[in-house]
Amino acid sequence: MPRPVNAEKRSELLKQVVHHLQRDGVAQMSLSPLAESIGTTKRMLLYYFGSRENLLAQALATSRPDVHAMFDDVTDSAGLHAAAHALWEAMTVGEQSGPIRMLLQLLSLAATDPDRYGEIAAETVDVMVGPIVAAYVRLGHSPQQARAGATLLVSGLRGLCQDRLVTHDIARTDEAARRLISSAVAEPGARPT
Repeated sequence: MPRPVNAEKRSELLKQVVHHLQRDGVAQMSLSPLAESIGTTKRMLLYYFGSRENLLAQALATSRPDVHAMFDDVTDSAGLHAAAHALWEAMTVGEQSGPIRMLLQLLSLAATDPDRYGEIAAETVDVMVGPIVAAYVRLGHSPQQARAGATLLVSGLRGLCQDRLVTHDIARTDEAARRLISSAVAEPGARPT
């Protein structure tokens, strides 16, 4: 009978993996050097996570903003607006501002190596878009409008986040995010201001 997995040890390893990937990137992630860098073995990483792909998926899952927590209680336009701003804050100045670099790397890798990274990148985008779509639908948007609005928010803010990481222009990207959010959360059929 296999012994139960030590959840505390697994959690600590996952934190170390996330830190390593934020610092060293996703592209060259190889289990042996990763394990050595965080003071464990490849065998232990495989024991706790099963595969390189599963480890990467779990590292991404634990390090992305909790979009459900931000959008699940949205019941009006003001709430949608506030949740969208909370997402922008989480991506740029909150505890998620470091892990967002991993997401940006993953999406770039998926564009150039879809066989290896495409599925996990698409899942990561879907996880962020889904709760926002549901919020839009609750506010009376059609499913098609809801998907377009959620995509505009997620992809637009992610692009502005990348711009900010590259240029360090906080004022410009904050203003662009404010405009994007105002446009994306407009009432169905209303013209954004």
